[in-house]
Amino acid sequence: MRYRVLGPVRMTPQTPSAAKPRAVLATLLVQSNTVVSTHTLIDELWGAEPPRTATTTLQVYVSQLRKALLADTGEAAGVTGTAQPLLTRPPGYLMQLAPEELDLTVFESLRAEGRAAYGRREYEAASRALSRALGLWTGPALSGIPHGPSLETSAIRLNELRAEVLEQRISADLRLGLHQELVGELMGLAHEHPLRETLHCHLMVALYRSGRQSDALQAYHRARRSLADELAVEPGPVLTRLHERVLASDPSLARHGEPPLRLVPVGGSGDRPAGASGNGSGNGSAGYGRDTRPTVWLPPAAADFTGREDQLAVGERLLAGELPGRNRVLVLSGRAGAGKTALAVRLAHDAAGRFPDGRVMVTLRDADGRAIEPRTAMATLLRRLRGPRATGSDSGPEPLPSSETELAELLHERTEGRDVLIILDDAVSEAQVRPVLSAVPGSTVILTSRQVLGALESARHLTLDVLSTREAEALLMACGGPRMRDDPEAAGEIAQLCGRLPLALRVAAAGLAARPHWTVAGLARRLRDERTRLAALALGDLDVRGTLLTAYRDVDEKARRAFRILALAALPDFAPATGTALLAVDPVEAERITEQLVQAHLLEARRQPGRLAPVRYSFHSLLRPLALEALAEESPQEGPAAVERLCRAFLTLARHADALLAPGRERLTYEAEPPSAISPGEVVGNAPLRWFQEESAGLAEAVRQAHAAGLWSLCCSLASATAGYYEASALWDEWQTTHDLALDAARRSGDAEAEAVIQRSLGDLAWQRHQTSLASDRYRLARQLFTRQGDRVAAGRCLSAEADALLAMGQIARAGHGYARALSVSRLVDDARGSAESLRGLALVAQREGRHEEALARMKECESAARAAGDRRWTEYASRTASALRIALASGRRAGASSIPLEVRPGVWLFLPSGPARRAA
Repeated sequence: MRYRVLGPVRMTPQTPSAAKPRAVLATLLVQSNTVVSTHTLIDELWGAEPPRTATTTLQVYVSQLRKALLADTGEAAGVTGTAQPLLTRPPGYLMQLAPEELDLTVFESLRAEGRAAYGRREYEAASRALSRALGLWTGPALSGIPHGPSLETSAIRLNELRAEVLEQRISADLRLGLHQELVGELMGLAHEHPLRETLHCHLMVALYRSGRQSDALQAYHRARRSLADELAVEPGPVLTRLHERVLASDPSLARHGEPPLRLVPVGGSGDRPAGASGNGSGNGSAGYGRDTRPTVWLPPAAADFTGREDQLAVGERLLAGELPGRNRVLVLSGRAGAGKTALAVRLAHDAAGRFPDGRVMVTLRDADGRAIEPRTAMATLLRRLRGPRATGSDSGPEPLPSSETELAELLHERTEGRDVLIILDDAVSEAQVRPVLSAVPGSTVILTSRQVLGALESARHLTLDVLSTREAEALLMACGGPRMRDDPEAAGEIAQLCGRLPLALRVAAAGLAARPHWTVAGLARRLRDERTRLAALALGDLDVRGTLLTAYRDVDEKARRAFRILALAALPDFAPATGTALLAVDPVEAERITEQLVQAHLLEARRQPGRLAPVRYSFHSLLRPLALEALAEESPQEGPAAVERLCRAFLTLARHADALLAPGRERLTYEAEPPSAISPGEVVGNAPLRWFQEESAGLAEAVRQAHAAGLWSLCCSLASATAGYYEASALWDEWQTTHDLALDAARRSGDAEAEAVIQRSLGDLAWQRHQTSLASDRYRLARQLFTRQGDRVAAGRCLSAEADALLAMGQIARAGHGYARALSVSRLVDDARGSAESLRGLALVAQREGRHEEALARMKECESAARAAGDRRWTEYASRTASALRIALASGRRAGASSIPLEVRPGVWLFLPSGPARRAA
């Protein structure tokens, strides 16, 4: 092993001598093969007040580490081909190690091997593997370096793991009959760790089996005094019960096979929680003698459980048998971290009086998160529900059958006629739980699952969404203490940044409590950056990312790919057509995959009645960064192609909608084939303005993504296709942002035509914002670019636009000359739309100069030209403007007709000062 953290932090051939580089090394090693954010490393090194040069200094430390890491490979001397394990990976760094290179990885592997052997009752193999795991330790974890918040948490966790492994190894040795050999070791350990009741239990059993009953009783009294002196508490129920049995000279304690050690948790789904009551012999309680109390195998209820009043009420009514029908199965579904298990445990604790024969919980996944088989779940239930054995019986626990059918029959026999509540936690599918439910038809069952499990018969379903804003803030206040309550504004922001997900809220509050030097506002600041949000929501073994990843890994590869790629869609939500484009499948298949993600609570579906897309999809605020991380790590090559597909789809739809909204308007062409799976007619229909309104955020994001991906032509074409909508809806900021990106894209690609179109559009925006001088400059530059490209149609229209700017500045005569030039060009090139624009301008000039009959005639000509261009919007504009002039003339208000406000473009009014028109040469 080249790297060691189970003791003083070391690496071969040479460990850095400076403390801070060693702290960086330790942080990366503890989280090896995982990206550690720059923010986390800075926080580890300098806490809440990093220097201004923190990022640069960190880069220096990383550079020093990289040189040291290659010192024994010949790389520093110029030999190539050696891999650098310390890699840069946004948003930080990744230490890429093989499993055998790090002592921690080897330790965890041996620990898992020992636990598995122990679970199979192969105690010799368990003792051997666990002893090898303990042999890797050379001192307290991560010693010899300064600890920041992350390393301090890791050191506590690792030292606790070491203690657990030690206790389980001793348990295995006791089962092998090595009690005499263990007495000395256990005496030293009990002295070193006086508050660990498990070690005192082991010592008492070893002494009793060695014929030293009085020493065993003395060991109990020493433990009791230590607990009273240090904590002012009495020993727990396990140690107390063991003391009673030693006093009674319980013969079952002399047995080597089943000492009372399994009541103390050593990890894994088969372990009984500490202090649980019960009489099931399969988990080590056979040696206790008869116990007539009900079997209770539940974790403690969360003391700060908050909210969920409606779900609690429904659950309590079902458990009390008050709901209509014969439903005795309650399914709690929801995304990972939503608090399903906490709600189930709370219901079980509250219902103690209704289930006198027992309340038992079984987790349906193993320690690695894999689904266990139905027969394993039934065997675990049987061990926990098994009837008591008489005191003094020398017979071992009754062996369980191995076949699923026999297990189901035995479980049915053991639960029939008994009032038992069973919690089946974290179910993977209907197929996993259906055999178990069939075996306990008379029992009440609470199921929790990340899947909906809608195919289960006769079940009542409750879906847990995120907490309400009020509930989320209340949970933060309850978990975060006075500091959280003293800054409610920052607490409210944290609640929203955590997506109001209970697990994330608890981790955020715990992280604040573990760091007294942090402020609530500082925590909110750390969570604002979506790229580092998940990294900030980790504390010890509380890891929001890890919990969410289990749900991601539950679905098949096709769904996982969709989860990654759909994260490229814009916030806050997206339509089915967006999913079709991103996934590159037909609409039916896209809907199937997205609905699969919805069922797995990896995606949210919201009904939107009255919209073109009545169902829209969105990501939870913590799942989208997870999906983007997964995309970058697992299939980075898919991102650029998916972005291009999405942008092409948006361009096809936007051009179709823009053609309906503003026919004849200049817009850039794009040569690539449009996506065949998307029909603009079906998606947009006859409601182009509504489509633009619903997809406005997606269009702006598509422009940004195209620019970021270097898709210059797509970026320009997309921005061009949105300008008509932005103008019609007065969305000046969106217009400016998208077209600034497009202008940059046009210049980067050297596309003069695209630059001309974008400059013309930006001129329209400046004119709308009354920035007439800027508008005139942009129109002039666009006209020059169009002229160089030989585009006389667009150049002629720019002349009309320049004249509009002059008219807005009150230079009416110069404006008239500009409109006349524009009309000559448009007629020369047979541009009906350009003719309509210039005739409209000449009509406005004539009106301002008091030539009312000429103004009316010009506006009628404008109406005819607009009708020839097929532009309904401009046709209606010309018609109503002519009608207004006709009414003014018919009423005899000729003087007033010169000063009425001008509708200079469809829906755009210009209010000029009254009085004689300004004439300029």
